[in-house]
Amino acid sequence: MTQDLAGREAGAGQDRVAQDVATGQGGTAGQDVAAGPAQAQGQATRLTGGRLGVVGWLRWGWRQLTSMRTALVLLFLLALASIPGSVLPQQGIDPAAVTQYYAAHPALAPFLARLSAFDVFGAPWFAAIYLLLFTSLAGCVLPRAFRLARSAGQPPPRAPRYLARLPQAAGFRTDLAADPALESAAGLLRRRRFRVRTGDGWVSAEKGYLHEIGNLLFHLALLGLLVSVALGGLFGYKGNRLLVEGDTFANTPVGLDVFHPGRLVSAGDLQPFSVTLNKFTATYITSGVQRGQPSWFAAAIRYNSQYDGKLHGYDLRVNHPLIVDGVQVFLIGHGYAPEFKVTDSTGHVKFDQAVPFIPVEQSGLTSAGVIKVPDAQPRQLGFAGVFLPTQIDVGGRLASAFPAADYPRVSLVSYAGNLGLSSGQPQSVYSLDTSRMRRLAVSPRPLAPGQSIVLPHGLGKLTFTGYRQWVSLAITYDPGQVPALVSALAALAGLILSFLVRRRRIFVRAAPAGEPDGVATPGGATNGGATDVEVAGLTRSDAAGGFEIEFAELASEIMQEVRGGAAAAGQPGGVAAAAGPKGE
Repeated sequence: MTQDLAGREAGAGQDRVAQDVATGQGGTAGQDVAAGPAQAQGQATRLTGGRLGVVGWLRWGWRQLTSMRTALVLLFLLALASIPGSVLPQQGIDPAAVTQYYAAHPALAPFLARLSAFDVFGAPWFAAIYLLLFTSLAGCVLPRAFRLARSAGQPPPRAPRYLARLPQAAGFRTDLAADPALESAAGLLRRRRFRVRTGDGWVSAEKGYLHEIGNLLFHLALLGLLVSVALGGLFGYKGNRLLVEGDTFANTPVGLDVFHPGRLVSAGDLQPFSVTLNKFTATYITSGVQRGQPSWFAAAIRYNSQYDGKLHGYDLRVNHPLIVDGVQVFLIGHGYAPEFKVTDSTGHVKFDQAVPFIPVEQSGLTSAGVIKVPDAQPRQLGFAGVFLPTQIDVGGRLASAFPAADYPRVSLVSYAGNLGLSSGQPQSVYSLDTSRMRRLAVSPRPLAPGQSIVLPHGLGKLTFTGYRQWVSLAITYDPGQVPALVSALAALAGLILSFLVRRRRIFVRAAPAGEPDGVATPGGATNGGATDVEVAGLTRSDAAGGFEIEFAELASEIMQEVRGGAAAAGQPGGVAAAAGPKGE
């Protein structure tokens, strides 16, 4: 009898029974027959529906857009489109690096700029991919989330009629009556934290609902992550400011060198604070293969959270941003700002300030820059050149041997004429338009602090008075950062639940011994009052394995529980018993 209970199997009917278990139905051949006309009608509809019409095409397009396959393709495209933003310097993050790229690749940089390669995350094509992905995931995730929420609250399905056909099945015989045996099995399953459903002659139990909760949590967190990114894009902003030692800037659109507001951000939405750079300090490695690399640098600043508020001191360092009213101020770069004094032919000082020079190479921090003197008389003056923190001569070419200002020198080329500032065309402060200017007959030479260039024809004089240092600051406000972090943690927790918890079902049937297939029939033989108990198990996915062992333990515990109930009732226990996974 035990072999019959453990070995009942029909290959042709196994798929039908598994489908019945998944849907919670008993499953009969009549249902398959009843489905035939509906299927034929659906085929006829597809055959006659060649012309979809506008509504039909819209529905078809929506189904394609909201399919999981399309969402995965768009997610891959978004990751692919993000690569240029990680490889190439971005205008909103490090404008100085973009300037260096233009200088190093004068032919390639304009072509990349037309493709928005230096502003990838603000490019229209990137926004199109993002919006399509958001729409696809919303249309895919929300209906699935509702289905998962409904399935998480559903009771276990009724037990199939033929338990021996399931992948895991076992059976035994006991002298305990069917109803007490089922009660004992249900009590054990409840203690094992199964959700139990009982019926006439059967018990159905299910465990692992956390798997569905994990799926639901992951999908909702993924949608929340996209909403968080959109929140930062709408209500956040980014800006950059190059700040020379001793200077101050206020957090206003005018006070920032580069300002990228969100779609719904106005000038009045910026948090009111100001920052003053007192001093910048940097140390570099002086020997070995890493010679010249920065070992430590920090900017000593003062700031206030209100424009007329109390000043506070702070040491701004890499990866240690200043946070004011939710705005993060990052230190992203530094360089030198040589100081110049220019007098014109009248002997009056027309220019006296520090000019930021942009590094064109990092090993020695050689920097390039221009000086524009539009108020000089009788002609406007312009100068272009390089600043060398530690100047050396390499085969007749000037270079810098070390980034620290151990031997600072500046070399300039002089021009006179029209700077073109009144032409209406915007100009960069880091470039000099010499199309309407004439180069002066002054040989470039390294100038030490305090040395001067006397311009020919009495046009004036330029004096290199010293240098200061500057820092590049990135000002970022992103209200979606915290929601994005919470969403990412929730998605990770959902994935862990989905992978570690598996949905499994246990079914128990009990019937008087001798009745065919364990189903009670009128007048069936009772074999002396004995009861046949069948136990079967099913899991939706068991890629990691282990359900066979869990089922064998449960089947053994159920048998012991029923035997214990028989002993408590004063009966001798199981007449014949065996349990084990099918196929063992």
